[in-house]
Amino acid sequence: MATGIVSIGLRSVGAHTLSAVTFALAAVGWLTLGGDFARRLGWQRGRWTAESHTPPALTGVAATTVLGVRVSLEGWQVPAVVLLILAAVLWPPLLWLVLRHLRPHMQGAVFLVCVATQGLVTLAATLAPALPAHWLLVPALVLFVLGLVLYVDAMGHFDFGAVRNGAGDHWVAGGALAISALACAKLLAGGSGKGAGAWIWAAPVHDILRVTALVLLALAWCWYAVLVVAEVRWPRPRYDVRRWATVFPMGMTAVATIEVAKSTGWKWLTDPGHVLVWVGATAWLLTFAGFLRQAARQVRHGGDPR
Repeated sequence: MATGIVSIGLRSVGAHTLSAVTFALAAVGWLTLGGDFARRLGWQRGRWTAESHTPPALTGVAATTVLGVRVSLEGWQVPAVVLLILAAVLWPPLLWLVLRHLRPHMQGAVFLVCVATQGLVTLAATLAPALPAHWLLVPALVLFVLGLVLYVDAMGHFDFGAVRNGAGDHWVAGGALAISALACAKLLAGGSGKGAGAWIWAAPVHDILRVTALVLLALAWCWYAVLVVAEVRWPRPRYDVRRWATVFPMGMTAVATIEVAKSTGWKWLTDPGHVLVWVGATAWLLTFAGFLRQAARQVRHGGDPR
């Protein structure tokens, strides 16, 4: 998720070489984790069942949609469609299992119920004009509304104390709003009426989507500011695998800002979006360095490098 969205952001600012490198890393990571998912499902059914009840189980759906968007941007629509189908098949049973096991005072991963849903919206709305298959915008709009409902529900289960003492995944509280803003911007762009046979939203729907995208982006920025202040006030410099869940919202806020600027006509948002891309890329690099240091240390001591 984190590497894929950083790749998308770097591509949007013209850093094509860095984008290609992170794209390759994201693809390799997705294949590796997909293989691990299949192995647990086939040979470690008890462990898979236990983990499928927790919000991080939806990471696979969200990561698949982010990779699908990146693949689509390369013009590879067939594999992007395959990734959309795969994510759409995994999403309902995993979401149902996770929702049944929500409890009070959960960590930031609880917002993955929204992130995975809005990831489907984003990929479907990206493919709608690219294929073209504008009918995808209708179910995508329904899922978008559901994603907002799921965000509110997740908020009711979130432990706000994680802002002060969380290990990194508390940032998903803001990242879920950012991907919602991105999904809304993609829906708006998909129904802009550009090109032969393009879909055109009814004027009231267009206006609602435009305002909603701006409001969601503003809320995502507010979360971003709060979380940055919290990091300064209560620094957590040690590497933790959940820090990748910090990088994802940072990259997602950047990409959402750029896409909302395009779809709403608020062009002045583009420059802040570009700045946030490099902030997210820096966070990715620092987190990757932390991962390598920990892996090397664990290997030296005979531990599991994961």
